[in-house]
Amino acid sequence: MYFLTGWPRRLLCPLRSEEEPFYIQPSSQRFYFALLSETQLSVWFSRPSVLIVSYIESAKAAAQFGFYQKAEWKPDDSMIAVATAKGYILLFDVLGGGDDKYLYEPVYPKGSPRVKVTPGFKEEQCAPALSLEMKKPVDLEAPITSLQSLQEDLLVCTADGYLHVLHWDGLGSNGRKAICLTTIPFSLDLQSARGGPSLDLEGVHIRCMEYCVTLDGFAVVLSDGRLGFITPLSNTITADQLQGVWAADVTDGTCVAVNNKYRLMAFGCASGSVLVYMIDTTTGSMQLSHKLELTPKHYPDIYNKTGPVKLICWSPDCSVVMVTWECGGLSLWSVFGAHLICTLGEDFIHRSDGTKKDPLKISSMSWGAEGYHLWVLPHKQERRRQEDALQAGILQFHFIKSALTVNPCTSNQEQVLLHGEDRLYLTCGDPTQIHSNSDTHPHTHLHPTLLGHKHWHVVQIHSTYLESNWPIRFAAIDTAGQCMAVAGRRGFAHYSLFTRKWKLFGNITQEQNMTVTGGLAWWNDFVVVACYNFIDQQEQLRLYQRSSNLDNAFASVTKLHSDTLLLNVFRDMVILFRADCSICLYSIERKNDSVELLQEVSMSRYIPHPALVVSVTLTSVRTETGITLKAPQQACMAESIMLNLAGQLIMLQRDRSGPQVREKDTAAVNKKLLPFCPPVVLAQCVENVWTTCRSNKKKRHLLEALWLSCGEAGMKVWLPLFPRDHRKPHSFLSRRIMLPFHINIYPLAVLFEDALVLGATNETVLYDGMQGSSEPLEALFPYCTVERTSQIYLHHILRQLLVRNLGEQALMLAQSCASLPYFPHVMELMVHVVLEEEATSREPIPDPLLPTVAKFITEFPLFLQTIVHCARKTEYALWNYLFAAVGNPKDLFEECLMAQDLDTAASYLIILQNMEVPAVSRQHATLLFNTALEQGKWDLCRHMIRFLKAIGSGEMETPPPTPTTQEPSSTGGFEFFRNRSISLSQSADSVTAGKFNLQKTFSMPSGSSCAENMYIDMMLWRHARHLLEQVRLRDLGCFSAQLGFELIGWLCRERNRVARVDDFVLALKKLHKDFLWPFPVIPVGNLSSPLKNGRCRTVLSPRLLKSQSADSLLNNDMDTAPPPTAPDNHTWMDGLEQRPKDMDTASSAHSNQHSPQTHEAFLSLLTNKVEEYSIGSATDLTETSSVVDGDWTMVDENSSTLSLSQAELEHISMELANKGPHKSQVQLRYLLHVFMEAGCLEWCVVIGLILRDANVIKQVISFLDNPEVPAENVQSVRNGLLAVDAWASTDCLGYKPFLSLIQPQLQRLMESTSEQVQPEAFQPATQCSKLSGSEGLGGAAVPRAEDSRGVVTPLGLALPSLEPAGVFPRPPSEDCPPEQTEEQGEEEGTYDCTLS
Repeated sequence: MYFLTGWPRRLLCPLRSEEEPFYIQPSSQRFYFALLSETQLSVWFSRPSVLIVSYIESAKAAAQFGFYQKAEWKPDDSMIAVATAKGYILLFDVLGGGDDKYLYEPVYPKGSPRVKVTPGFKEEQCAPALSLEMKKPVDLEAPITSLQSLQEDLLVCTADGYLHVLHWDGLGSNGRKAICLTTIPFSLDLQSARGGPSLDLEGVHIRCMEYCVTLDGFAVVLSDGRLGFITPLSNTITADQLQGVWAADVTDGTCVAVNNKYRLMAFGCASGSVLVYMIDTTTGSMQLSHKLELTPKHYPDIYNKTGPVKLICWSPDCSVVMVTWECGGLSLWSVFGAHLICTLGEDFIHRSDGTKKDPLKISSMSWGAEGYHLWVLPHKQERRRQEDALQAGILQFHFIKSALTVNPCTSNQEQVLLHGEDRLYLTCGDPTQIHSNSDTHPHTHLHPTLLGHKHWHVVQIHSTYLESNWPIRFAAIDTAGQCMAVAGRRGFAHYSLFTRKWKLFGNITQEQNMTVTGGLAWWNDFVVVACYNFIDQQEQLRLYQRSSNLDNAFASVTKLHSDTLLLNVFRDMVILFRADCSICLYSIERKNDSVELLQEVSMSRYIPHPALVVSVTLTSVRTETGITLKAPQQACMAESIMLNLAGQLIMLQRDRSGPQVREKDTAAVNKKLLPFCPPVVLAQCVENVWTTCRSNKKKRHLLEALWLSCGEAGMKVWLPLFPRDHRKPHSFLSRRIMLPFHINIYPLAVLFEDALVLGATNETVLYDGMQGSSEPLEALFPYCTVERTSQIYLHHILRQLLVRNLGEQALMLAQSCASLPYFPHVMELMVHVVLEEEATSREPIPDPLLPTVAKFITEFPLFLQTIVHCARKTEYALWNYLFAAVGNPKDLFEECLMAQDLDTAASYLIILQNMEVPAVSRQHATLLFNTALEQGKWDLCRHMIRFLKAIGSGEMETPPPTPTTQEPSSTGGFEFFRNRSISLSQSADSVTAGKFNLQKTFSMPSGSSCAENMYIDMMLWRHARHLLEQVRLRDLGCFSAQLGFELIGWLCRERNRVARVDDFVLALKKLHKDFLWPFPVIPVGNLSSPLKNGRCRTVLSPRLLKSQSADSLLNNDMDTAPPPTAPDNHTWMDGLEQRPKDMDTASSAHSNQHSPQTHEAFLSLLTNKVEEYSIGSATDLTETSSVVDGDWTMVDENSSTLSLSQAELEHISMELANKGPHKSQVQLRYLLHVFMEAGCLEWCVVIGLILRDANVIKQVISFLDNPEVPAENVQSVRNGLLAVDAWASTDCLGYKPFLSLIQPQLQRLMESTSEQVQPEAFQPATQCSKLSGSEGLGGAAVPRAEDSRGVVTPLGLALPSLEPAGVFPRPPSEDCPPEQTEEQGEEEGTYDCTLS
């Protein structure tokens, strides 16, 4: 509404004087201000703020009249009346300055277009020279308490109980009447007023009085503190024609101010509060509307310490009121009591070092033109502190205000637009973003840009326009938030964010010949203006196009018959409210931009005074009585008029009771609009109304609602209720319901689809420039800024619907908003607010809402999450009440586990830990730990280890009855650890009993928690055993790396138990699948060699011989995918088309002349080449050469350009096809190293086979000769290798070449007779690692130089505990296809893991 900005400006009086001004009174237009000191009357101009003239009384006259006390202007600014201490009224004529008309004139640079101006233009920008001439004084013979100016009369109240009526002009005896207060009959209302005077007014006089035009009466404060309202019963003010009513039960009134627009009277009281009264139109009695007071909640220090109210000032547009007290300070409220600013708290009364400063005491204040400034005269004692006391000072506070205060058009309601005296504040974002949005969705709103940041887009109003047309009176912004228009004293100007330029009238005469009267609005690309034309002396409605020059030649002009007070636009209609209390509807044609009158509605029966209408809006809102849901076009039609009449919202809707004509039967031309029904009052105390003409089937509740802001009562929404079942529209007639709710900000715009209210708030910044006694007055104030704010309101509405048993409607509304990003927050807020209210209530609640809310939230998938987040943000004392309504936390925990939502389950664990005995929380923690291990949620596993240790250390304690002092940490939850590096060295010795400990720890603390560590180790061992039994080596590696599990030590212990391989073939297949390692294949080209045939054939034939087992793997597990490194994915899949049953059928199927010898030839080829072409070189080719990716399958044997021979190419292609991803290779090498260290020789053989590394097999077989190896191990390896050989012969031919390569070792193993060794004689880990180290694991176990590219830490055998970084990524989730998981794994980054 109104916001304070910057520091106050200090105006110094140029005349040195001992006297200081103590009273300020503005002229009717607020361009001039009269200032009084004891013997001096000064007149100041508003812009520039300068002293124009000063009248100083002679000492002799001052002795006769007494000091000056009050002043009042004649409504036409031609006279000033001054009241003096000895009961005289002094009248001054204000005269123009004769020849030297201007005190100050603007100076323009040469060549400025503004020099050749129209006559009369210069006066607008100059400070005029005025003179004051005193006329004959009037002696009223009693001290004067109040002055009030009427059109032709001046009312003066005196301390002897009389009310004097003086004529401004004829001040002879005929022009003066005196009415005694005791002759005015006072009563509680006008109906009981017939029985003569009912108040004893003997010895009582009027202390303060103000005239209210729209109530046609005087609000008075009597000298005994009572409040009254005096009405003249006829046009003339005479004693027998006055009637008074008084307010019951008030005896401490101090001052009064009236609000003409809203017909309110604000009375200040000695208690410090302001009582705002209205007149009941039926009985004529005074009724309390609301109170303005500082609450102890927001101002605990100052509550009841402000002293009596000293002054009350309504702003010129009547939308806000400023109050000051005897003890100082300023406070601003909106018209119906929403509190906006107070200078008695926070930075206003504290210095930056925390010391308090005294609030500024004020002797007089007044609003400047249009409310952009507040002129304040500080109290005398305030000024005496300054050294330059001779220069009297005026403080000018600067305000910016919402465009809704004076121009409440629809487009201003969907954007936040504030205007100061020379700038606009908007909340729109980047125009380029907006353009892209609006093209795709014509009706979407620019909400991301509206909400993105806290900063304003500030647009400086064009100085050329400002200097001749200050002050700005109206401002409007278009619906997209891209174009602004402002109107000052004359003409108007508009600005576009796209071009960043202002458009002004090219012809200054045109600008100066019109003044905007009823406001501005945007319609598409047009500015719609209701203005008065000075040349034709008539009211007009004009449309100017934004893109063309600002000139009347391009305007569409429609004559109007009466003055326009308000203007608004709805779709293609313009609605005007006129001074004769009638409403006109016009339609705008898109083709030729012509405007035609559609309908006139006279409202004079219902509106007592045209100035009372605050806003008029055309809407599509109906009470839905006769409309079924089958008429969606209704949302687009102008169905009703909303009129804000002095805070009463009145609705007129179209009368559909007559015979209805169907749309398609009538021609569009002669379509007569339906008449309107008599008005209905919807709500009281309404400051603003928001509605939209957009429609959205998904969010009908929000878009078809009507939003009201009601001052201190918060907001209200008039919500439509829809039947659930759209097939039966008649079963439940659609109606509406008014729901009130409170928000913490002053609403300036409503985002309908986003369920958000936008507003602004005042913030302060302290400044310590000048410390010490000579601190200037400005430094007493902090620097004020205005910040954007927004607030969610959906939870309030849902709650109100649930309270009224409209759960079905609440559900429909919530489901329509479930896609909003802050919807989970809305749900939490709803639970939290209801829980706080009900659980902390002192009286028992007969019908608690929490169970209903809990049941409501179960309808949404985020139920479990909402409840636990809400509980964690609430104090422990309320948990029992919460879980009594929503269910046992143990059950909710189990639901989370069933839903696989482990993070939420972890949050429930903290609840359980506080509410249950340690045994229960350990049991649930174990469940969660096992599930997390199984799913590979390593972060969670780490937290669970810590949690279990913490429970163990607190085992002796029962759960604390109230939250412990370390509450913040215990509610920090597992989210607390997210994204933190985990230190492996901190110990958990400092775990305190009974508290959830947040130490980051992995190492085993000594002492009491040994049993707990053992318990955790048992679980880890069990999981490792489980993984090994299921042959999940990759998962085992991840598990070990992520949780710091000592794999080698554990494998040493399990060497002869679970670390045995029962089925080598199964293990081999499983490793192929887990590590995405392709089964080796034999190219067909080798079965019928192109070299023999002598003609060109494809080297890499798409038909690849492939093992049957791989086929079955592909069919059984659809998630096994083609390996990423295969040169061409088609080659992999094509093999599926002809599935060989076994080796013989496969070979004969492809070539009739094939003979067994071909296989021998192929094997010998590999044997010859294996040293020359290592796997590494094949990888090099893949990574460096684009040939591999391209189409190199067709190779001519005569090609001289290729340096590789045919056989070499065949070999390379086979290597490429048979090799898995680089990362898998590094991981397998690492696992090989671990198993070697632990002496699990069977696993070494399996990994050696998949890597096809002959050295590994050689090494293992040489180990088997060692007498310490148990005989069954030797037997197992031998049987395993035989099984693999048998499987390779039938199912996987690709392994045959490698098996024949290691034939000598196999032979040696078969022949060797192993000795039986006692298990006791076998020494576990240490010896084994020495053994493997000494036997030269070397080249085999460590990745080769070229293989280990990408490995951060080269694996040094001297440090067996170091793992290569990046070896194990987090395991892929089970439901991802492997090619995706492979990529994810690479993106995931590396993990440095240290085994302790």
